[in-house]
Amino acid sequence: MVTILDPTDERVPVERQVTPRPDTVSGNVALLDISKPRGNVLLDRLEALLQERLPGISINRYAKPTFAKPAPDALRADIASSNDFVIEALAD
Repeated sequence: MVTILDPTDERVPVERQVTPRPDTVSGNVALLDISKPRGNVLLDRLEALLQERLPGISINRYAKPTFAKPAPDALRADIASSNDFVIEALAD
C-alpha cells in the first residue's frame, strides 16, 4: 500500500490512487517547466539524457506562466492531448 500526502491541507486527507506506470517510455513526452528559477536548466539536461537513452521518443517543451498558480486549462488540455507522458520540473 502506498500513502500519498497532500501538503496543502493535512486536516482533511484526500484519497488518491497512484497511476499505474508503464514498463517502457515511447511516443511523445512533455517536459513542463513550472517557471521556477533554473527549472529550464534541469529540463535541458533531462531532455538531452532522454534523447540519448530513448532515441524513438519525441519531446515537447511547455512552460507555465507562473509557478504561483496552477497551469491554465488550455495548457493542460494541450499537454494532455499531445503527449503520452509528462515530466514536471521543480528547481531553485
